[in-house]
Amino acid sequence: MTLPYTTPSKNTLSPSGGQPGSQKLRSLLVAAVLPLLAWQAQAQAQATQRFPSEKGEIVVTELLTGLDHPWSIAFLPDDAGALITEKSGDLRLWKNDAGLSEPISGVPDVYARSQGGLLDVVLAPDFAQNRRVYLSYAEKGDDGKAGTAVGYGVLSADGRKLENFTVIFRQTPKLSNGAHFGSRLVFDRQGYLFIALGENNQRSTSQDLDKLQGKLVRLHPDGRVPDDNPFVGNAQARPEIWSYGHRNQQGAALNPSTGKLWTHEHGARGGDEINIPEAGKNYGWPLATHGVDYSGSAIPEAKGAHVDGTEQPIHYWKVSPAISGMAFYDARRYPAWQQSLFIGALKDKALIRLELDGDKVVHEERLLGPLNDRIRDVRVGPDGYVYVLTDASRGRLLKIGLKE
Repeated sequence: MTLPYTTPSKNTLSPSGGQPGSQKLRSLLVAAVLPLLAWQAQAQAQATQRFPSEKGEIVVTELLTGLDHPWSIAFLPDDAGALITEKSGDLRLWKNDAGLSEPISGVPDVYARSQGGLLDVVLAPDFAQNRRVYLSYAEKGDDGKAGTAVGYGVLSADGRKLENFTVIFRQTPKLSNGAHFGSRLVFDRQGYLFIALGENNQRSTSQDLDKLQGKLVRLHPDGRVPDDNPFVGNAQARPEIWSYGHRNQQGAALNPSTGKLWTHEHGARGGDEINIPEAGKNYGWPLATHGVDYSGSAIPEAKGAHVDGTEQPIHYWKVSPAISGMAFYDARRYPAWQQSLFIGALKDKALIRLELDGDKVVHEERLLGPLNDRIRDVRVGPDGYVYVLTDASRGRLLKIGLKE
């Protein structure tokens, strides 16, 4: 930094012949500025951290802090920023050059209790034409219990309002006292909307086809039920259901290699698992599980890890990391990460990288452990970096890449 300096005149000399007045000013400025520069250098060093990994040195940059338990992020097209949900009920717009917006108006009221609140956010496939933003959230019922709801609104051109919010789905009956809402939203390549739900901590409901707990649901973008859903025409089943026997699904993503939807769900004490849900199939909970109850006892309804009539996960953890968020890496920026699946871990406070061979998980690596952050959501940005949200009262948005 260049400080101002003028050539001293006789009038600036002290009576004792000491330093000119301008030099005294210069000394004062140096004394004031140097600590500021040192603080800035320290802040920059703290904002970017480096860690070793199997694929090279990882560079982690903090982009944002102070979020209230952020849950999900969705990148807007044309480098227009990203929408971020906070579990307490706020939707915000973040831009790298402008920072974090005030809460966007027009968001529905949410049941912000325990695991409930404002949850996932995704853009409509044709967002460029209609600017529709889809939200999932916990919604309170008349009896005080809650369930997951999904709806959409139109994001205003200035990004300050979500207009004409319309609810297109409600999980019924409402059974949650604050636990296991799920939920993730994914549009497939045909434009169908999948909603990955939790079972409200009511285990047996996952097997009840007349209820929407513990189910993967498939809808048209306006909430209509597709005619080819597997239980359409079954008077004993809800037509929205695509698959069932799920516990608490907090990750869902399309595999870019196959176009198939992958989901993952929390087990209890052990048994977190990844599935590729197929139409009409039963994924086991609570009859089939690789885990036990939080007390250490067997799940009362469980009949073993393998039960006839139920599907096995493609991957599971005997000890639960408490997984949340999921993103396939198919960007060109880092070829070393191709064929990787990134998943956040809440309890284990890590970013999990799974190497894939087709539909098989062949290797696991844990990243970001030194940060000691609960990872809630994971997305691959349009720039090829991996972005994660940390679950805390002062949650952070982190950008992750390999040293180039």
